[in-house]
Amino acid sequence: MSVVAESLCILIADDNASDRLLLSTIVRRQGHRVLSVSNGQEAVEVFERERPQLVLMDAMMPVMDGFEAARRIKQMAGESLVPIIFLTSLSESEALVRCLDAGGDDFVAKPYNQVILAAKINAMNRLRRLHDTVLQQRDQITKHHGYLLNEQRVAKAVFDQVAHSGCLSAPNIRYLQSPYALFNGDLLLAAYTPAGNMHVLLGDFTGHGLPAAVGAMPLAEVFYGMTAKGYGLAETLREMNAKLKRILPVDMFCCATLLSVNFNVHQVEVWNGGLPDGYLHRIATGERTPLVSRHLPLGVLEPSRFDDQTEVHPLSLGDRIFLLSDGVLDTSDINEQLFGTKRLHAVFAANRQPDSLIDEICTALNDFRGDVRDDVSMVEITLVDSQLLGSPAVTYSDSGESSPLDWSVSFEYRAATLKRFNPLPYLLQLLLEVHGLRSQSGALYSVLAELYTNALEHGVLGLDSRLKRDASGFAHYYRERSARLADLEDGYVRLHLQVVPHERGGRLVVRVEDSGAGFDVNRVMAVPYAAHELSGRGLDVVRRLSQHCHWSEDGRTATVEFSWGAQA
Repeated sequence: MSVVAESLCILIADDNASDRLLLSTIVRRQGHRVLSVSNGQEAVEVFERERPQLVLMDAMMPVMDGFEAARRIKQMAGESLVPIIFLTSLSESEALVRCLDAGGDDFVAKPYNQVILAAKINAMNRLRRLHDTVLQQRDQITKHHGYLLNEQRVAKAVFDQVAHSGCLSAPNIRYLQSPYALFNGDLLLAAYTPAGNMHVLLGDFTGHGLPAAVGAMPLAEVFYGMTAKGYGLAETLREMNAKLKRILPVDMFCCATLLSVNFNVHQVEVWNGGLPDGYLHRIATGERTPLVSRHLPLGVLEPSRFDDQTEVHPLSLGDRIFLLSDGVLDTSDINEQLFGTKRLHAVFAANRQPDSLIDEICTALNDFRGDVRDDVSMVEITLVDSQLLGSPAVTYSDSGESSPLDWSVSFEYRAATLKRFNPLPYLLQLLLEVHGLRSQSGALYSVLAELYTNALEHGVLGLDSRLKRDASGFAHYYRERSARLADLEDGYVRLHLQVVPHERGGRLVVRVEDSGAGFDVNRVMAVPYAAHELSGRGLDVVRRLSQHCHWSEDGRTATVEFSWGAQA
């Protein structure tokens, strides 16, 4: 008789001594270790103590029959597989079924056939080893799944911190995001510029889940960093596109809509690259103006081919901008029909409470009984009085704690640069590396903007601010500005920045000089500020927002100071 490749510990339970001896001899000759008992109670006790790998169990025994013993052994074995082969002279179908119902895995009829018995033991051992392998693989999968969940938990916490560190909680923003997976492939960001404008980005990366969210973090860093430093949409878009083009694989990109809401002049600037049309809802007329996608998504084109051209729309108080991802339109019903633009427009038309528009769209999607195939995002931004927003807090992408504290730098911008370059975001980026200045970013931006604008327009270009006495004069002023700037061949604007430590804080000195003819400082300063006029506001802004300011006698140089303490 051939010896099996693996020796097992086998428990034999039979109340007949001769049968037990015969079976034990056969099993030992097959190369296995044998434990033998005479009833079911002993079988249970020996199993608990020795934990054999296989059981040969007589069905009919005193004290405790094989059926009850089999049930108890299976219970003690738990999720481990301990095969039980019943030894029986029973031949009725009901009796054999009872053996299997009690936990038996197979049965052998008396008298024993050694070949069949050996084959069944080997078959049960293969099944046992397969079961053990499945349990080990399950435990490994569970372990790795735990690692993966923990990694995703950490990654999601970081992602949420980055994605929601802006001003999405502002009172004029309503939004809904419903991720298809744990991670949302849609990205919604909002942040204030130092001038108080609100930048909003809705992006939709290729796919969904963690792979789609990977590109969101660097995109958010660029968005927050450049918005905080005063860059406009064009510069921010170019940088985001260049970064995604550099880091994403060729089959990934980000459809996005980026907009800037200006609460002071009541307008919105929009760029849409690959997202479904957004909509500008005009509260007075009920008109809906589509914000059409006119560009390729971010991360598709090389920087030299990227188109950063935006559209500008006037706004009135109460007007709303609505943006959505394609997960809304691509929701399908049981017949594979898409929710689509037509149903969305029907919700727009039926809406009577503007504040409930997003809820009504969600209700329509539920009534459509849609099968969501992608992340779903919607956001609505309302133009409100800027005073309702309080003091906008700028969101920075770095701590600002690692900047030098004692330095100075000078710039001179000449005609060729003045024609096409706005230095303010660049200068503000440099200054806001100083942590103490960040709490004054709005005032700093406003003062720099006024000083630079005055130096360029009144100094270099020689424009008279009194042209802006009314709306028509305002338009004439800017037409003249464009014409003179286009013809500019000489002139300069010089800026000198000096940061010095002072006690436990510091001081910033800004000096702006231009090549113009200057002005009579005493006469201009003596004119009282008239809030209702369209001109003459700049000097008052500078005086109110800076700690100290003064002009040279010829009016060609302005100097202002900002200071901060240790806790600024």
